[in-house]
Amino acid sequence: MNSPSVVLRRSDLLGDYRSDRCDIVRDFYAPALAAATAYDRAVGYFSASVLAVLGLGIGEFAARGGTMRVVASPQLSQEDVEQIKAGYALRIVLEQAALRDLELAVQDPRAAHGLGQLAALIADGRLDIKLAYVEVQGRVGIYHEKIGIFRDGRDLVAFKGSANETMPGLVGNFESIEVFRTWEPGDGPRAVRIGKDFEDLWHDRTPLLRVIDFTDAARDIIEAYAKRTAQQREPALPPMDGAPLPLPLPNTAGRLTIPAELTVREYQKQAIRQWSAHGCRGILRMATGTGKTLSALSAAARLAQALHKSGEPLLTLVIVPYQHLVDQWSKDIAWFGMQPVRAYESTASWYAQASSLLDSLSLRCAQGGVIVTTNVTFAGKPMQGILDRYEGRLLVIADECHNLGARHLREKLPDSAQYRLGLSATPERWFDDRGTDALTEYFGEIVYEMGIGDAIKAGALCQYTYTPVLIELDEEETELYAEVTSQIARIIASQGFSEDADRDSPLGKLLRKRSNILGHARAKLPALRQEITKRRNDWYQLLYCAEGRHPLLYEYGDAEEATQLQQALVMVGQDLRMPAAPYTAETRRDERQKVLRRFAQGQDLQVLLSMKCLDEGVDVPAARTAYLLASSSNPRQFIQRRGRVLRKSPGKKRADIVDFIVVPPTGTGALAHATERNMVARELTRVTEFARLADNETETLDILRPLRQRYGLFDT
Repeated sequence: MNSPSVVLRRSDLLGDYRSDRCDIVRDFYAPALAAATAYDRAVGYFSASVLAVLGLGIGEFAARGGTMRVVASPQLSQEDVEQIKAGYALRIVLEQAALRDLELAVQDPRAAHGLGQLAALIADGRLDIKLAYVEVQGRVGIYHEKIGIFRDGRDLVAFKGSANETMPGLVGNFESIEVFRTWEPGDGPRAVRIGKDFEDLWHDRTPLLRVIDFTDAARDIIEAYAKRTAQQREPALPPMDGAPLPLPLPNTAGRLTIPAELTVREYQKQAIRQWSAHGCRGILRMATGTGKTLSALSAAARLAQALHKSGEPLLTLVIVPYQHLVDQWSKDIAWFGMQPVRAYESTASWYAQASSLLDSLSLRCAQGGVIVTTNVTFAGKPMQGILDRYEGRLLVIADECHNLGARHLREKLPDSAQYRLGLSATPERWFDDRGTDALTEYFGEIVYEMGIGDAIKAGALCQYTYTPVLIELDEEETELYAEVTSQIARIIASQGFSEDADRDSPLGKLLRKRSNILGHARAKLPALRQEITKRRNDWYQLLYCAEGRHPLLYEYGDAEEATQLQQALVMVGQDLRMPAAPYTAETRRDERQKVLRRFAQGQDLQVLLSMKCLDEGVDVPAARTAYLLASSSNPRQFIQRRGRVLRKSPGKKRADIVDFIVVPPTGTGALAHATERNMVARELTRVTEFARLADNETETLDILRPLRQRYGLFDT
């Protein structure tokens, strides 16, 4: 072997490297690392996956007793920034952010080779990691410089340029670096200066920058994952046919695997088989609470295992409506053996991870990967760009897929997805046949259905009682309802319904206004007091309120009156002294989780009040009573709300639904008979659906019989 004092000189290193002219990893990093005895690197972002790219270079480097020093800047999420503003200890927040990045990095399958070397270097005291950040007048910023130095005991090679120490930075992006070698005329002073810059940085002597130790914090994660990687075993592969779902070994193969402790229900197996039989395309129409998420992940796991037979990796893209559902899905995905990329909030918080994952799949270094994103992030240019450049096997799973029928979302769905799975209790879009058709055209037909009635019979949901409470509009509300209904009739007569009727069209606005009149009917709060007083000692109660404010407040310019939710919160929490809390869009995400935990414990939070935030995907299985102060005529909303309270939970035998039904006032001519009849018919649509499966169906029908007789609605 050549003397270390001359190895760098003999590595044929050039003065610059650019992606269009060479392979930066192969032509520069690998030979330089193979020749050096010391490597210093300062970057804006560091990923352990780079060790896999460097390949044999890192092995030779470690065998020679090489030492490494790395300075990086943690990627701060919006939540991290908020914690810093709130006064959390800066060092703790930075370490948490860096550990989060490192946990994702070491799980990258491409890091398998390098992790053992990385752990060995740390154990031998030959690798140190520090975190750098900008601190100016109390404001924290990201250190984004990119410099590196290779040494061999005599010579020094310094470089600077655009590439980060990440897989996409070295492989997936277009990068360039400038290289300065001490043995080349003119290069020496710049190489030495860059080396001194690093030394000043390492010893925290650089103005505006602060540097803190990170090696000890990173040690446990790196060593644990290195050990786990060394013990990998390949699990058995199940057939993709009608055979029973397997109970596989713990996942160490880098793809989704059904957990051994998961009991897949027979109806879920049937749903998966039906989807597979239709070419792994279709929609599962399954009632809220029947386990759509676990069914979908089990289907994805079977598909991934089948593709593995032919050596093809699978990227799974999960699209959900809201951020809290990203977190909820991610927990289940982790149970299936993979840490997904959570793509929401700022692009900087997820883009590098997603890009690195795609590179890994394209290079066949990983067997699978999962990205979970919100509808908004999915439709944005960064995510669309990620999907456009991916050419491998792609499975799209859409939770609450009816949302993707909207024009601005359906046009973004990737045509390159060979496999597609839609999930919804109500896939049809309200007053939007075109959007509904677009969903079935993309995902396929409904391949499996399980309604609430079937779910109750199967024991997946609990039984329930249903209590309709009849409420009359007052005189002002009746007049406004008649006026709005007349305006709606004129638009429909001239234009008909449009696919945007439920959005911001003139018709859509009027429909929402009329719905709000019913939802905010003033007689509801006194009726609520009577009903909730009957259950004053019961826990686990949900209260759904109307959105916004009473339409009459806007008519008369008095928008200062408290909202229905605020009034209900005062009534329940102060007047009746029942512990209560709101769960709304204004509730911070971390506070929402605390509220749900308190509610589930059943010790200090008796009533949870919401408007729409509990409609889609939020798990509150402990809920036993639901008061529906407001519910739109859209079947999706009231079906979801019913399903929310029917979820099974320990000690829960049945649920109780109290529904406030608005009817025309007696003894007034403000409404024409046809308008009165239509109002009642719209309300009875929900009542009939709820009563049909309730344990007290006969009692409920008796309550409504006089109303049906009055308006001749026995067929509704």
